[in-house]
Amino acid sequence: MVNMGEGMGMSNSEIPPAPPGWNKTISDLIVEMNSGLRKNVGPHETEWARDYERSLLPPDVRFPGKDDVYEALQDMEVVYMTSWASPFTGSGQAILKKGERIRVVYDPVDPRPIGVYLEAVDYPTLEARMVPSSERTNDKYCGFYFSVKTLDLNERFKLIE
Repeated sequence: MVNMGEGMGMSNSEIPPAPPGWNKTISDLIVEMNSGLRKNVGPHETEWARDYERSLLPPDVRFPGKDDVYEALQDMEVVYMTSWASPFTGSGQAILKKGERIRVVYDPVDPRPIGVYLEAVDYPTLEARMVPSSERTNDKYCGFYFSVKTLDLNERFKLIE
């Protein structure tokens, strides 16, 4: 199982250096798991992948922080996730329209995150448009949110506040 959340309670001093030539991203590790090349991904591999992804970011990238609000620069397909009062996270795809805004609700665990979780500023409108009614009306449904990579926030969104 892969834990993609930023930070896993492990300090960088506890993580051994990545093997020479390490060039795998979180997505690469997931593909390897889904294809059967690996049974799981450990915390070391996850941190090495995050560090590698950070190394690919431009030097002037702005890292997101709590309460940052971003506005979509164009219509774009996004993946949203749903929270449930059960050990389950769902997901779906939808269009985030140009001008719609999303907000970083929590402080990222890592000061230089490769991605963050965000909520819609106009939550009721986007929730009604994106999340199917059959999910929204389920007693165990607890809401929806987005996970967006830092690079996408810099390139496909405008920081508003």
